[in-house]
Order: sequence, then structure tokens, then C-alpha cells
Amino acid sequence: MPARSRSRSHRFAALSIAISVALVMAACRPLPGSSRAPTSIPTRTLTKLAVGLGYLPSVQFAPFYLALQSRAYEGAGLEVTFENKIDPDLVILVGQGTLDIGVADGTSVIPAVSQGIPIKYVGTIYGTYPSIVFAKASSGIRTAADLEGKKIGIPGRYGSSWIMLQALLASAGLTPEDVTIVEYPDFGQGVAVQQDAVDAATGFANNEPVQLELEGIDTVVLRVDDVIALPGPGLIAGTATLDADEDAVARFVEATLDAMAEIEADPEVGLDAAIAAVPTLGADRETQAAILAATIETWTTKAGPFGAIDREGWAASLTYLTELGLVPNPVTLDDLVRDDLRSAP
Repeated sequence: MPARSRSRSHRFAALSIAISVALVMAACRPLPGSSRAPTSIPTRTLTKLAVGLGYLPSVQFAPFYLALQSRAYEGAGLEVTFENKIDPDLVILVGQGTLDIGVADGTSVIPAVSQGIPIKYVGTIYGTYPSIVFAKASSGIRTAADLEGKKIGIPGRYGSSWIMLQALLASAGLTPEDVTIVEYPDFGQGVAVQQDAVDAATGFANNEPVQLELEGIDTVVLRVDDVIALPGPGLIAGTATLDADEDAVARFVEATLDAMAEIEADPEVGLDAAIAAVPTLGADRETQAAILAATIETWTTKAGPFGAIDREGWAASLTYLTELGLVPNPVTLDDLVRDDLRSAP
């Protein structure tokens, strides 16, 4: 792939740290470039749900944007609002009931529930664990063992990327003390790899490596899935929310999964929805299309259709994280997941 101009580097940085992007939800008009008209909704009382997405507004959240803009949530009797938070904050806020539903990593759910945070994982979004370590191919890094003594960029010592890194290092008999951790609270670790400020970094298979490849930079990706299939990000709900109205949660899950299926069939619909929600994404449609394509690839789950929960994988992950000392108090699989809120295919 030919190298791109240096101006693309600036766009790469902007995409990685676009913290201040405002969400613009065009809930009452058709999607740009789509012939799909908003659903006609009869007047009725809607159940309000506050939903937490990841820290940065992103094309990766296209199913949520699509379900809102097409009024699929409204058609399901829901009034949905979104907030963007980092994974650890989302877990806490959902547990407190400040947010009803959130998107959180399965590896964050296990320690959280072990510490008494009242949440359940209710639907899989990423069937393939997306958190990875990536590096330039020129770095010479090819395996987890090659990380010894290297500088590794990471947003912070928390959340799914931190858990994944510990698991990946452990697979090679290493610990975080065997590498140099460089923290990037602004999520700028992708730029740090690009500029050789670090040797490698944590990120997502459908984000930073995709952008680097578009810049003409060959990359190496290390996946913890090669060690154990950890549960990826999915939908979580507070137990209080489930107790109060589990049917509303089920309807939200179904509407979101329907939007995922629609985007898989026609990615342009999802791309248009993301750009309508976050207009700055339209400045580089090529990059966003590539990120969305990589995201769609991660949605398939071994357990079956979209949303299905791989109970065997969760059980193995629970055992593995316990062995790593990341589960302070014993929990069972039923403490962690609810796999009865998705309609049968």
C-alpha cells in the first residue's frame, strides 16, 4: 500500500483523541443516502433508558446510532439517550443505576461483579475479542515474548486493555514489570506507535491497526485470543434495572441486534448513521468505512447469532482470570450473565 501524506497523520491523531466531539442525534429524519423512512410511531408512553457507550463517539457504535435515527428504539417503546464514558466508569454507573445499560468488556464485568457491583452481561456485541497489542512490523515484535523490555503504550492501568495486556504477557511468562508501561490518558497511544515514541501499544483490532495500514504502515497484531478466548464488549445492565423492567432491556437488546444485522447486510447504512451522529467522521469517510468493515468482522460469535453469549468461553475466562488473581471474590457464571433476554433466531 503506498504511503500517504503527512497530513493524514494529523487526521489520525484527531480521530484518536476526538474527545470533544458532540453527538448529534437526528432522530426524526431519514438517514442520509438511505431510502429507509422513519417508522411511524403511535403516541404512547415510552420507557426511558440512559445508555452508556465508550469514551469516544465512533463509527464502532453505528448500530446504536442507526437504531436511534430510524426510530427502532422508539418503535420498541423506548426513549433512549446516550452518554460517552470510559469502561470502568460505565461499569460503576450502570451498577449504581445512574445508567440503565452500557457497553462494557466482559473482562471488566468479571472483576466488577466479583467486587460486588450489581451488573449483568446481557448480550454480546463483539464475538471476537477486539483488544490487542499492535506494533509496526519494522519493530521486530512477532510474539508476546518479544515484548520483554519494550515500551508499551496504554491509556491507563485499568479496564479491558490492562487486563488483556496482563493475560498476554502471562502467556509468555512475563509480567508488567518486565516491560515499560507508558500511559496515554488521552488515548494517543496509536500516534505514539506511529511516531516511534513506544515500541507497541494496546488498542483495538478494528481501530488503530486499520488506521496505520491506511497510512501505509505495515503492522503486527498480537491477540490474546491465541491464548484464551476472553469475552469481548457487550451490553450490560444493572440488576436494579433488570428487576424494575427487564422487558425494556430485552427490547433494547433486540432493536440493537436488528440494527447490527442491517449494517452487516449494508455497511453504508451504518456509515451514514455514524456520520449523521458524529459529523466530523465524514471528513475521512474512507478511514471510517475501513474501521466499520473491521468492526463488523468482530461481531460474529462462536455461540451462534448476533448477541448470543458463549457460556463455555465465559466459564473458561472466569477460571483464567481467577488464576491471574484478577477475581478477588468467588463468582459463578450465573452471577455474571443473563442469556435469556435475546429472542430465539
